[in-house]
Amino acid sequence: MPGRNLFAIVMVGAVSLLCWQTTQGARPKDNDDAMELYKLFVDAVEQVEANYVRPVSRRELLENALKGMLQNLDPHSAFINESDWKRFKRQIEGSFSGIGIQVGVDDGNRLMVIAPLVGTPAYSAGILAGDLILEIDGKSTEGFTSDKAVEVLQGRPGTSVKLKVLHAGPHKPEELTLTRSIIDVPSVLGDVRQPDGHWNYMIDKDKKIGYLRVTSFIQKTSDELKKALDELKEQGMKALILDLRDNPGGLLSSAVEVSDLFIDEGKIVSTKGRNTPERTYEAQKDGTYTGFPMTVIVNELSASAAEIVAACLQDHDRAIIVGQRSFGKGSVQNILDLENGNSVLKLTVATYWRPSGKNIHRFKDAKESDDWGVKPNPGMEVKYTPEEHYAWGKSRIERDLISLNIHPKIPGLGPDETKGNRPKPDGAKAEENGEKKEHAEKPFVDRQLEKALEVLKEKLSPPEAKAAA
Repeated sequence: MPGRNLFAIVMVGAVSLLCWQTTQGARPKDNDDAMELYKLFVDAVEQVEANYVRPVSRRELLENALKGMLQNLDPHSAFINESDWKRFKRQIEGSFSGIGIQVGVDDGNRLMVIAPLVGTPAYSAGILAGDLILEIDGKSTEGFTSDKAVEVLQGRPGTSVKLKVLHAGPHKPEELTLTRSIIDVPSVLGDVRQPDGHWNYMIDKDKKIGYLRVTSFIQKTSDELKKALDELKEQGMKALILDLRDNPGGLLSSAVEVSDLFIDEGKIVSTKGRNTPERTYEAQKDGTYTGFPMTVIVNELSASAAEIVAACLQDHDRAIIVGQRSFGKGSVQNILDLENGNSVLKLTVATYWRPSGKNIHRFKDAKESDDWGVKPNPGMEVKYTPEEHYAWGKSRIERDLISLNIHPKIPGLGPDETKGNRPKPDGAKAEENGEKKEHAEKPFVDRQLEKALEVLKEKLSPPEAKAAA
């Protein structure tokens, strides 16, 4: 297509847009400025087409221009072309082929693991939330968007992909080879598995304290949670821990449904945007689980839907929040059709607001003193260093996978090659090597979980015991 034709097409679109702007009250000077900017864009495209070192298709140029425009708005807005849109739809439907991680871009524009999905190839390989992915199949991820990473990491089941990963803390980059598989995993887990593989949701049998770990918010999360809660009620549960650590979020509808399980009235969350009507979600009394105290554990990687649930339960005094201040991802993305639905814009259009009226989203210029995210209740903050977070993730993987006789490939946990794939305790290894037991690595103590248990045990203590204390 000759350059003058491209210019004519863009100008027709620009004139149409300007006519719309005029009906919306746009000023003539704004229109003149817009025409100049559209002309600048057309001139740049023509120059690249004519002079770049290799031929570049006009579609590639325009798609990249759209991606760059949206990428600089915020990390969650994106242009998704036809081929990427097919993959994206499979992902939000909850079943796809890949390695089982959710990825994003950190403040330094580096590709970061938001969360590994439990039981997936990535989780089994020891990839943790907060890890940086430096390379994929030998190619640097510098400049990758999260959508580009998803495109590369997904693929046919049985095919392999090589990653170079950097864990938090004093670790060197690690190279891992993972085999893609169909990703369809439960989102509600317990602390340990029973011999038959079923999760044990009762973390303290004497005090009857239940423990439910929600790893993401998908369509079936609420139903899974109901089944687990009913099982705990049959066992006489008297208190509950809801663990949302490293939970990257998910569907707004799922967060509303989960929140509604624990409060019987009042506001759950509201959404506000510049060009979208405010919407408020209210709790319904039917189907509410009440009559027991709760703690919710969050950390700096609890985000989005996880923050909606934690904020709701905190504002309604339904649960005490323990752990660290959450991530602050309180933005709403709408899918806007382009090209008759063959490609789309994923555009941030609103933000989440707590029942108290406080903001959840952390904007680029936000300060620590500003209202964003979810903070632990007074006296309930238990901070982990990057090294402790790594140790917690490593310990969690060991507990999840060793019970299934799956060996996690994580630094500091090596298989006993002569006696199967079930690793021996560190003390046993030290004794075999003629070392003293006291030099072996000590088991990780989950201080955040211990604090959540301590709070509930205190609430369950009889009044006379509290008075004596």
